[in-house]
Amino acid sequence: MACGRDRWAVREATVLSVAEGSPFVQSGIAELAAVSLDCPDPSALAAFYAALTGGKITHDAPEASAVVLPGGARIIFLRVAGYLPPTWPEGDRPQQFHLDFDVDDLEEAEAIVCELGGAKPSFQPNPGRWRVMTDPAGHPFCLSPRRR
Repeated sequence: MACGRDRWAVREATVLSVAEGSPFVQSGIAELAAVSLDCPDPSALAAFYAALTGGKITHDAPEASAVVLPGGARIIFLRVAGYLPPTWPEGDRPQQFHLDFDVDDLEEAEAIVCELGGAKPSFQPNPGRWRVMTDPAGHPFCLSPRRR
């Protein structure tokens, strides 16, 4: 029970409201402010994502760094002692989530990611439609052609 309510009943009501176009669900009560990533070196990861996205590093310290992306979203990087990267596509440490980035040219973007210190895993589920890449800390993310 969450706040005295059955959370599955709330979920079911929310799904029904979305399907019916409820103004309550459309307006929401929260706005995503940032995504935080655990890593061994916040400064290095902030530099990688700032270069990848054209974002601006707004905080840079040994324990945490942050980048504001051109659209206003933030990515925060938090130092974790003994950090172990996700193992993708399978293994002991699943990816948990990943970021998706739209790009103008997949081949060019892939090359830039590698120049910035990222990598391209050998397993690519659909390389004609998107590319799975990893950042320098091993977090998987995807590059997809920009929809025009």
